[in-house]
Amino acid sequence: MARLSTHVLDTAKGGPAVGMRIDLHRLDATGLPRHLKTVTTNADGRTDEPLLAADALTADTYRLTFHVGDYFAAAGSPDACRFLRLVPVEFGIDDPAATYHVPLLVSPWSYSTYRGS
Repeated sequence: MARLSTHVLDTAKGGPAVGMRIDLHRLDATGLPRHLKTVTTNADGRTDEPLLAADALTADTYRLTFHVGDYFAAAGSPDACRFLRLVPVEFGIDDPAATYHVPLLVSPWSYSTYRGS
């Protein structure tokens, strides 16, 4: 089934990022974002449902905004918001019949992402 999903791993603690807020936007032709939904990661650092699935997943440009500063502040990190506050990941979907998984590996000082499966 076609779908868009994500998960977040906290590389500073070596486990899932529980309770991180993530905003999903679709960008229009001029680059302006249209908010689609806000979700929060669960105990596995994932969302309870796909971000988009089936007909809701269209060929377009999307942005996931991960609220990493708030997450690390809530976790009591002394480094929260000293460098990273928000991590926006813009990506294109060209085949809406495919599966797109966008994981984020993050610490208060760095992040990495890729297209997963």
